[in-house]
Amino acid sequence: MRPGQWHITEDLDGFLDQAREFLQSRPALHTLPLTVTESMRKHGADAYGAEAPIFGWLERGGEVRAAFFRTPPRRLVLTPLTTEEAETLAAHLASLGHSLPGVSADHDTATAFAEAWQRHMGATPLLHERQRLYRLGALRPPEPLPEGQGRVAGEQDREQLMLWYDEFVEAIGEVASSDASSWADARIAYGRVRLWQTSDGTPVSMAGVTPMVAGQVRVAPVYTPAHLRGRGYAGAATVEVSRAALAAGATEVVLFADLANPTSNGLYQRIGYRSVADFALYDFSCSEPAAG
Repeated sequence: MRPGQWHITEDLDGFLDQAREFLQSRPALHTLPLTVTESMRKHGADAYGAEAPIFGWLERGGEVRAAFFRTPPRRLVLTPLTTEEAETLAAHLASLGHSLPGVSADHDTATAFAEAWQRHMGATPLLHERQRLYRLGALRPPEPLPEGQGRVAGEQDREQLMLWYDEFVEAIGEVASSDASSWADARIAYGRVRLWQTSDGTPVSMAGVTPMVAGQVRVAPVYTPAHLRGRGYAGAATVEVSRAALAAGATEVVLFADLANPTSNGLYQRIGYRSVADFALYDFSCSEPAAG
């Protein structure tokens, strides 16, 4: 079967006109393009950096079969592709002179694209992280819950959220999607962060959510300062934010976990999250056109 034709644009609205129905057909698996493009639509693409984002979709037989986006300087994000589709996309982007720092996708897609990019650009793919995408089944709060209670983060928590956001980004070794103050303000304004606090009112953990798109919400980030870990606070905060998402009408609640962290993976499964797919994040070193 022919791989189809790739279309590339910097026009977010044009991309969504073409790819929205496809992305919404599998909202859990397509959580990243759905939530990132929704955030751009509401707050502007420039919130993700000075360089214009790029978007693309694969059309075959009059239907969209795959899509991608990139918000420089971050990695290329792909929906599932066959090996042949990954090859044609890598060849197309290379021919247009694109330089990519890496790729993020389900494991097979990311690996196929990384290998194709190496052939076309001479860039060595380095595995940065393996993740597992989970979807909430029946929510099961841990028993017993740690001392304290959950609450919505408010304006009085702004400095705390900014500090924890910076710590979280540093801990995972990623590029921040926005500055800490803008991140905190947006989530306070829409009530999208839940805190777990001790009985004396001290916040000890946070869990955030993305806006709801196509009935799905992604839990992110979940963060507890290092000196407070191992006490059940992250699980309690995650339960709070998951319960709130369900109450708001979400039909799918998803999250990503680093597969190198057995503690978080075990926690999410205990409270009711079930595996959907494994993802891989590759970094590309020295992207140079391959000889010939």
